Amino acid sequence: MYKLTVLYPLPADTAAFDAHYSAVHLPLVHELPGLLRVEVAHVVATPDGSTPPYYLMTELYFADIESLQAGMGGPQGQAAAADMSNFSSGATMLVCAVTS
Repeated sequence: MYKLTVLYPLPADTAAFDAHYSAVHLPLVHELPGLLRVEVAHVVATPDGSTPPYYLMTELYFADIESLQAGMGGPQGQAAAADMSNFSSGATMLVCAVTS
């Protein structure tokens, strides 16, 4: 299994971020072909108590790397990627192989 992890930095306006993310962006994400599961988590703390570098983490799960690449490379993935600039800047994206 593979996943795409997206780490969003703290936005200037969290209410606007949350509104756009839930009403516009997340529905686009759910249209990705081959998508098995989506997990969304608000970052609330770091283990040492320092300010977290991220506000939100989203993990998109796919059966294999080919499914991930096809989903993200197709029109639905392109639409979701293009929408990111409408509510966030500087997101970090990581492709991970899930080992357990």
